[in-house]
Amino acid sequence: MMFVRPVDRGDMQALLALARKTGVGFTSLQPDENKIRERLLRAEATLRGELEPADQGYLFALEDSASGKVVGICGIEVAVGLKEPWYNFRLGKLSQMSRELGVNQQLDVLFLSNDHAGYSELCTLFLDPDWRHSRNGQLLSKSRLLFIAAFRQRFARKLVAEMRGVSDEQGNSPFWEGVGRHFFNIDFARADYLTGIGEKTFIAELMPRFPVYIPLLVSSAQQAIGKVHPHTAPARAMLEAEGLRYEGYVDIFDGGATLEAYIDELRIVRDSRLYRCEHRDDVAFATATQPYLLSNDAGLGFRAIQAELPVSVEVLPLTSSQLLALGVEPGAMVRSVPLSPC
Repeated sequence: MMFVRPVDRGDMQALLALARKTGVGFTSLQPDENKIRERLLRAEATLRGELEPADQGYLFALEDSASGKVVGICGIEVAVGLKEPWYNFRLGKLSQMSRELGVNQQLDVLFLSNDHAGYSELCTLFLDPDWRHSRNGQLLSKSRLLFIAAFRQRFARKLVAEMRGVSDEQGNSPFWEGVGRHFFNIDFARADYLTGIGEKTFIAELMPRFPVYIPLLVSSAQQAIGKVHPHTAPARAMLEAEGLRYEGYVDIFDGGATLEAYIDELRIVRDSRLYRCEHRDDVAFATATQPYLLSNDAGLGFRAIQAELPVSVEVLPLTSSQLLALGVEPGAMVRSVPLSPC
């Protein structure tokens, strides 16, 4: 049985092992033991309610109950950009006209922006490649939305998600080569690492102060704008199906798309409901079934699983292993929503 739970200090080595598999461009999980420890401690303090919103960050692990192995990680930042700038590029246009020549040009440009300050962020989604099956990716990613639904008051009115941009197997980013390198004069991997460990001062010091004219960029850099890494494409499609949208904001390093949405308009937040559960070890149902996402509404003891259940139920029939994974007893209230949109 796979289940999602909050991380704890005992997950240090598991998260370090996952970080070593992420590759260049995965900014929010770097293979740095000290930074991972800091992240774990911050996540624990967040769950205990000890931090201000600007410092709060939740972190969840996907665990296999049979082996106890942690195979995935995901997170939520409560309010980005309040204590330090949260930069991205916003795509826009500049209009230039010459009456004498009869020319009216609409030029595509990139504006440096921190328009998303104060928004909540979905972040740090990574699933071990060996476990990318059996809808594990959906469980891991969407469990965060179920947590937000359960604790709606803890989060902002809007949610953003930065998608990993295009890069090759060696970690070279065409957008970075076309834009960032001219201002920073360091490799993409180095810039990505510095950002991932929280060393961001250089961004404010060296980023372009004026619009970047997209037609002046090499074609490979232009084509990377708003695109995502092939490994990230399924995650993007999943989030877009839940209601997040690309609104013209991209990552300042690799040009990857930033998705955003009003939280209350997201399907899982809008449609999830609390149901009473009952014990049932007979898993053969007489009616049609579909996969559901389930969670308890505990904070420190949050758990989420997926389960195949009848399409229409008033009481959730759960097996002993499902009840155990959720950490609930028969008769408890469990939050539920179909795993995917109809």
